[in-house]
Amino acid sequence: MAEHLTTAGYQVRVPSLLRIGIGAPPFWPRIVHAVRDELRQVPVGRPVILVAHSNAGLFLPAVRSGIGHPVAGSIFVDAALPARVGPTPVAAPEFLEFLRPMAVNGRLPRWTDWWDETDIAPLFPDPAVRQKVIEEQPTLPLSYYEQSIPVADGWDDHPCSYVLFGSPYEDVAAEARERGWRVAHLPGAHLHQIVDPAGTARLLVELATTA
Repeated sequence: MAEHLTTAGYQVRVPSLLRIGIGAPPFWPRIVHAVRDELRQVPVGRPVILVAHSNAGLFLPAVRSGIGHPVAGSIFVDAALPARVGPTPVAAPEFLEFLRPMAVNGRLPRWTDWWDETDIAPLFPDPAVRQKVIEEQPTLPLSYYEQSIPVADGWDDHPCSYVLFGSPYEDVAAEARERGWRVAHLPGAHLHQIVDPAGTARLLVELATTA
């Protein structure tokens, strides 16, 4: 998707988050640092659009507060939403109960190993893309999901948008709509951005330029 945006003339940065689960908590500052480091070559006064997928949506308020660039918009792509105010837990108690039995010495397997093959296989367009994604996944400590992320008051005082792919994020998209955000539906599964990167990139541009 970043390649499509770059070809279309946009400057794109994709921070690596492979090392966020190394060491002791809290982990959220490492995500902020990774994004800030990736933006080092972007002039400080230049506005940026933040785009987050899935669990990464929870970290956008902290990222916005910590990167030093003006944020012209935030786009949540089939993503979890941070709290309106106050700390946001990374995982609900019932989800932690799902994760705990999988942890070995406090560390979880890769995300694609959490689910049955019948759930995972349809998310990928072909085996090569699946293997690339598998190789790029971090193995996170259980404590990553036990953390809460600070949320600054007024973090969403800029244009925010939501892209819904499909189940199980319909309720999250409905909440985004209740917050007054623009919501767009691009039908697909949770990793639709790797199935249709061109279509997803076009939608991001539309949301970013009409904010």
